[in-house]
Parts: sequence; C-alpha cells; structure tokens
Amino acid sequence: MSEVLRKRILIVDDEAALVRMLESQLAPIGFEVHAVTHGKQALSYAAEHNVDLAILDINLPDINGYEVAKELRRVYSPWVLPIIMLTVRDRPVDQLRGFAHGADAYLTKPFASIELFQTIGLLLGEEALAFGGEAPRFPLGIDGL
Repeated sequence: MSEVLRKRILIVDDEAALVRMLESQLAPIGFEVHAVTHGKQALSYAAEHNVDLAILDINLPDINGYEVAKELRRVYSPWVLPIIMLTVRDRPVDQLRGFAHGADAYLTKPFASIELFQTIGLLLGEEALAFGGEAPRFPLGIDGL
C-alpha cells in the first residue's frame, strides 16, 4: 500500500463532525486529506492542487454537489479524478442524477466505513484497501469455480 501514501483526497462537506471522522480514518492509512465546506472552494482547490479522489456531499451552502461534480468532470476524466457522492439523498432519482453529473460511486449517509474504504480502494486501484488486505482470488469473489 505504499503508493497510497501520497494520494490526496478532497472532502467537500459542511458537516464538521463527518469531516473529522473521515480525516481520522483516512489519514492514519496514509492519505493526505483536504476538506472544504463549499463547492466553489472545492473547484478552486482542485484547480490548484493534484487531487486523486473527491468525496462530495450534495447539500452544500453555495453550489450543490451535482454542479461541483459536473464542473470537475468537465475538466478531469474519471481516470484522473474519481468522484464519490456521499449524501443523505437516497432516492433512486438522486443517484441517477449523481451519475449523470459525473459521479463514479454514490453512497448514502449513514454509511459503513468499510463500504467507503472499499469504494475508495476500487476507484484508486488499491486492492489492499478495497479487500481488507488481500485481493479476492476471482474477480467476482466466487471461490471454487
């Protein structure tokens, strides 16, 4: 997991407790975490820094997460900057809208940390993070076939 050590995650969420929790879980495993509370701050930060993955809430004080994702996707391909929507909006139409605006994954709050870690690991190609230390023997995890 040595390559993870320099990967930068941008968290865009105005819930301070959630941001602190994510930072406390991601920093010890080697991620550099930068958090902002507004969509415009996220766009500015991404333009000025090398960001490897963005975690976006939809409900933000200025522009919403859909618009942030749309603008990020206009500039960065999914291979350069994967986007995870992490939000309380759990209706299928919200998920579809998230994907239509450029999200690569859509998780709803409350969420399980392992689900977020697996999603981050899969999007960044970090099998050890995605599969808890070891990659599955088969792509679908089906043993014995």
